[in-house]
Order: sequence, then C-alpha cells, then structure tokens
Amino acid sequence: MASLIHSTVPVLPSPDLAVSESFYVHKLGFRTALSMPGTYLIVERDGCELHFWPCGDNTELPRLSSCYVRGDTDALHADFTARGLALKPPQDREWGMRELYVIDPHGNLIKFGERV
Repeated sequence: MASLIHSTVPVLPSPDLAVSESFYVHKLGFRTALSMPGTYLIVERDGCELHFWPCGDNTELPRLSSCYVRGDTDALHADFTARGLALKPPQDREWGMRELYVIDPHGNLIKFGERV
C-alpha cells in the first residue's frame, strides 16, 4: 500500500510574523515560501516547512511550543553560528539522538536531531 502520510508540518505561534521571518531566513537559512503580513507565514529549508500563525502578544503563547527537525546537527550548528547565532554545540543524548537546540525570538524551541 502506498504511504498516505507524506510529512508533518509544525505550526508555531508568533506574536510578530515579521520578526519570525527575519530570524528564520537570516539566522537559520530558511527561505520564505509564503508571507501574508499579520496573517500567516511559511518558511522552508531543504524540504522542511515551518508554519507560523499570529498569536497576539506573548501572553497568548503556550507554555512551551517546540518542534523536532531531523538533520545534520554538526553542519547546521556550523551554518547557524556562521550566521551569528551563539549556540551550544550539538550533544549526544541518552535516547540515541545527537541534538542541537535553537530558541527563536518568541520562545519556540526548535530541536534539530539525528540518530547517533
């Protein structure tokens, strides 16, 4: 039987879509796939899409919003730090994943990981 589910797409809150767009494009190397100011944002990198919805001020944000992205953590760390982000290096975790954590300007935790 053919696969019926092809991918998952996280939809993250953003109190300022323009700030989110700038961060993901300039600091994480994504490109803008769709920008509807004040309405919706989609960024994409290497086949990975992240969607953002406007949530008003920070008081509307969930206590913790996060997503998990599979990728080459060491290469991504090198790319992100070259773009000016100060990040801890990826670490091997006891659950068999090497992970790199990025927190965006609005507190969304983006975990990049790969199997070790």
